[in-house]
Amino acid sequence: MTPADPTFETALKAAIDGKTKPPGSLGRVEELAAQLARLQRSLTPKVERCRLTIFAGDHGIADEGVSAFPQAVTREMVKNFLAGGAAANVFARVMGAEIVVVDAGIAGVPLDHPDLQSARIGAGTANSAKGPAMSGADLARALEAGHGFGRAGEAEAMAFGEMGIANTSAASLTAAKLSGLPVAAFAGRGTGLGDDGLARKIAVLERAAARTGARLPPEAALAEYGGFEIAMMAGAMISAAKAGRLVLVDGFIATAAAAAAIGIAPEARAAMIFCHLSEESGHCKLLDWLDAEPLLSLGLRLGEGTGALLAWPLVRAAAAMLCEMASFESAGVSRG
Repeated sequence: MTPADPTFETALKAAIDGKTKPPGSLGRVEELAAQLARLQRSLTPKVERCRLTIFAGDHGIADEGVSAFPQAVTREMVKNFLAGGAAANVFARVMGAEIVVVDAGIAGVPLDHPDLQSARIGAGTANSAKGPAMSGADLARALEAGHGFGRAGEAEAMAFGEMGIANTSAASLTAAKLSGLPVAAFAGRGTGLGDDGLARKIAVLERAAARTGARLPPEAALAEYGGFEIAMMAGAMISAAKAGRLVLVDGFIATAAAAAAIGIAPEARAAMIFCHLSEESGHCKLLDWLDAEPLLSLGLRLGEGTGALLAWPLVRAAAAMLCEMASFESAGVSRG
């Protein structure tokens, strides 16, 4: 049986509805269970391991003053990830998830650390307010590196996080060019800009957006406005989905990468779970454009893959419901 086979769909519905509960009473958990079953082509899907890959990269548009924090914070936070002190590290330890940290293009000289995986495309992108963020060749290198990380390891679920000052600007521009919506619809406060800072950010992004047409193909949107870490995430999502792995999509920036991934490889969408609704104002608009319903709404706006990790227990519970929960027949319970 395959997920496209009506016989599979009939068996899947019978398996879920046959559990000891009223039909549909577990809501989104049942939908998750069905998605896992279809992805793995099995009525007993296995999701025991989760790997979080955090891609770090800097953005030339930070020179325009679009962030409340200096670019040096990217490097400092990568050191924090490697020391195990960030929120993503804490959540991963609690959830039993593996963490991989990747230098996709941190500004300055390369960091030297045994646990840091280097896939550097350059020391940050160019300033997209003045010209393309990266060349077509560099985009191809970033996507290919991402494909490798999407295939790596043995985890059934792959979460992808990011770190990079000004990456909400890159994500806003990418989302605008993918959707054709105005960039101001996606521009938010990022790391905590005040009203004046937000107004300045929107002005910069509108100037950057005016360089190109209202809508661009996904590869062009990434090259013109994306980040090395965003492009790498998109590639990783495509390859993880192709390998039959679940893709746990984090917040606004990861969703921009997912939108690009779907544009390049529409079949990747079936593997994606949109884990939470970020407080970053553009996330809701991007999810609406993708017709995606997030699992959680916790007021998060951190990134790093934190929201994806918090959704991981729900995914495991959905698989356990399908694999371990008694049926009416096995439990001897009347259906009524």
